[in-house]
Amino acid sequence: MSFPSDSPLLELAAGLLTRGGLVAFPTETVYGLGADARNPAAVERIFQVKGRPRNHPLIVHIADAGALDAWASAVPSAARALAEAFWPGPLTLVLPRRQDVPAGVAGGHPTIALRVPNHPWALAILRRFGGGVAAPSANRFGQVSPTSAAHVRRDLGDDVDLVLDGGPCAVGVESTIIDVTSEVPRLLRPGGLSLKAIASVLGRRVANDDDGENRGEGSALPAAPGRLPSHYAPRAIVEVLASRTALEARARELSASGTASGRVGVLAGEPVRNSDGQPLPFACLPADPAAAARALYGALRSLDDAGCAVILTEDFTSDGLGLAVKDRLRKAAAPRG
Repeated sequence: MSFPSDSPLLELAAGLLTRGGLVAFPTETVYGLGADARNPAAVERIFQVKGRPRNHPLIVHIADAGALDAWASAVPSAARALAEAFWPGPLTLVLPRRQDVPAGVAGGHPTIALRVPNHPWALAILRRFGGGVAAPSANRFGQVSPTSAAHVRRDLGDDVDLVLDGGPCAVGVESTIIDVTSEVPRLLRPGGLSLKAIASVLGRRVANDDDGENRGEGSALPAAPGRLPSHYAPRAIVEVLASRTALEARARELSASGTASGRVGVLAGEPVRNSDGQPLPFACLPADPAAAARALYGALRSLDDAGCAVILTEDFTSDGLGLAVKDRLRKAAAPRG
C-alpha cells in the first residue's frame, strides 16, 4: 500500500513529530510509536505512554544508511555491509552512540539502536520529517505487539496524537537486533531477518547469546529492546509444550481437572479437543516460519479476546524466522514479575 507523496496525513504526521507529538505508524515488522528522537520531552512521552522502564533503550528509525554517522560515533565495516544488504528491512544495528545524541533515547546507555524500516508509509514520514524517529512497538510495555492500526487504537487510545493505518504488517515480529560494537557481531534479539542471511553477508557465523552462553544482568553486552525474560505476553498464561502429544495431554489434563474448556485456548497448527471431545478455543499457528511470524501476535490477541485464561502451544522450530517465533513464545510464557 503506497503512501501518496501529497497525502495530507503525511504532512500532519511530520508536523506532529516536529512539535513533539506521538505518531503511531506501520512498519513491515510491527506498528511503531514514533517521536522525535532528538527531543527529550517527546521521547519521555513514549516512556510514559508505554509504561516502559527508562533504562530500556528505544530503536531510532532513520530514512537511509547515509544517516548512520549522525547517530553513531563509529560505524565498522560489518555494520555498513549489513546496512547495504538489508536496509530498508527488519534489521536493527547497535552501535556506539555519538555524544550529541540525547542519552534518554538510548536508555542512558553508550550505544544506539538504528534501523531503516521497509514500509512505504514509514519511509515517507521519515523523509518528510527529516530526522530520526524513536519508535518502539505501539502498545503497553511487555504486552503483545500490534500488527494492525486497530491493535494500536485498542491498546493506546487517546494517548497517541495520530494513528496511521497502513494495513497489516508483512513480517509480523520485531526486527532482528545485531550488536556490532565489537569485533564479533552478536545477536541480541532474533527477529524478522534470519541469522543465516546475516552470516552470508558477513562471511562468518553470528554469535548467539542463547547458544549455551546466556548472560544475565551486568553482562557486557549492550542493552537492547526485547531482552527481558518476560515480554510479548498476552493477558492469558502461556504454556509451551515440547510436542503435539504433550500439548494434547495437557489440554485433557486441564479440562479433566475442572478448568472450563472455554478458558483454555490452543495456539497450534490444528485444533485440539478437551477430555469430553469438545473443541477448545483455537488460533492457527502455521508450520511455515514466515507465515507463523505474520500470524503470531494476532493469534495471541484473538485467544485473549476469547477469554482464555491459559494458552497452550507447541515449541517451534529454530529455522529461519522460526527462531524469532520460538523466542516470542518463550518470553510470552516466562514468569511475570
